[in-house]
Amino acid sequence: MPRAEHTLSRREIDPDALKVLYRLRQSEHTAYLVGGSVRDLLLGRRPKDFDIGTSAHPYQIKKLFRNCWIIGRRFRLAHVKFGPKVIEVATFRRQLQPGEEIVQDGVPAHVPHTHPHGSVPTPDGAEPVPLEAGQEDRARRDHTLGRENTFGTPEEDAFRRDFTINALFYDIATFSIIDYTGGMEDLGAGLVRSIGDPEVRFLEDPVRMMRAIALASRLAFTIDPPIMRAIELRRHELASSSSARLLEEYYKILRAGAAEKTFRGLAAAGLLEPVSLELHRGAAGALWRSLAAVDAYRARFDGTPATLSNAVLLGSLLVPLGLAPQAIRWQKPSRAEATEGSPMAKPMRPAGPQLGRLPLARRDVEQLRHLLLFQRRLRDVTAGSRAQRVLVQRSIFQDALTWLEIHGDAPELVGHWTALAGSAPPEPGPGDAETPPAVPQRKRRRRRRRPFRRGGHVV
Repeated sequence: MPRAEHTLSRREIDPDALKVLYRLRQSEHTAYLVGGSVRDLLLGRRPKDFDIGTSAHPYQIKKLFRNCWIIGRRFRLAHVKFGPKVIEVATFRRQLQPGEEIVQDGVPAHVPHTHPHGSVPTPDGAEPVPLEAGQEDRARRDHTLGRENTFGTPEEDAFRRDFTINALFYDIATFSIIDYTGGMEDLGAGLVRSIGDPEVRFLEDPVRMMRAIALASRLAFTIDPPIMRAIELRRHELASSSSARLLEEYYKILRAGAAEKTFRGLAAAGLLEPVSLELHRGAAGALWRSLAAVDAYRARFDGTPATLSNAVLLGSLLVPLGLAPQAIRWQKPSRAEATEGSPMAKPMRPAGPQLGRLPLARRDVEQLRHLLLFQRRLRDVTAGSRAQRVLVQRSIFQDALTWLEIHGDAPELVGHWTALAGSAPPEPGPGDAETPPAVPQRKRRRRRRRPFRRGGHVV
């Protein structure tokens, strides 16, 4: 689609992302702006990240940029850093065909012998044994994950993405939009549509079910009916995803500005139950009011504010469910408890608090507990000015003030503490402490050596 037929302009692209794109082009590599950044720019929204797809291999990218770090184990990604900002550069990928596997760094290798889907090989070379019920899905998922990461062309890269509106590329050489999957048509129709069979794509990565709901909620789009049917059939697969990754998806949803609508959609689709039974049962008025308050606070900012910390977001889920953290003491098991086979041995204590299958960081839970206890002090403005200034200097103050602003329903208190924090002197850093005056040291008297006598003679 040429420049005259779309609204995306280079002026809207991050200057550092443009530097990366132009340097890759000057080195004779294909390089496009890809994914959600293209989608958001076409919709007139400010992208959170600017991701780049290229034909250059990861270590070719690293040679071009001194400020580049290679990350990832299954598939190498290049992170080009400009201060705190990161531009992610990924080599175009494709899905391998049956009979191929990856040996290293995205290089495919041929497998001479494969077995048909729905069976497993036997050690003696006999006929493959059919899989039992439930094992076929796991085998297909493991097989797919093993062949989804290897280098390919831009077209192959587009068809391995999740949704059509996320498979759009912008070419800075011709200022055109490249669309292999019909994403521009779906963008105009406001439709979230899967690339390929949604049931197969959700089996590859069950988190895509959550992302479909979140994407439609954030953009006010409609979800394609085949996606909803696939979610109904495959929603239990979400329990097989990484717990840490699911928690990170929850935090992304809470920071995106459409948390209430997204969690309502997740509850309606039955996607909360496999992850957290507490959230599934508590999806009611108190939770919706809490999430609506978070969305109202987020709407005041162009980007995600740093004040929306994990502790504040976690509390916005836990407190409406009646799961506010109490005093938690982390204890190590005794030697007798930890010794296997000991008559005093007991089951190991859990590693930390959890919300269903979601592992909660102890640091975030403790921070949440402290900021909730701090609310009583923020509501007491009768304390002396010196005592109030001491509170402003506390490390928990900013999180506690953010919580008061979101959930406290007390704008006059927020104004009072915000003004006080603005007039308070900055908290001294590690290198800002005043150096105490040097105390003059008393000069030590030199001790006179006693003569050493040996055999009556002074030595």
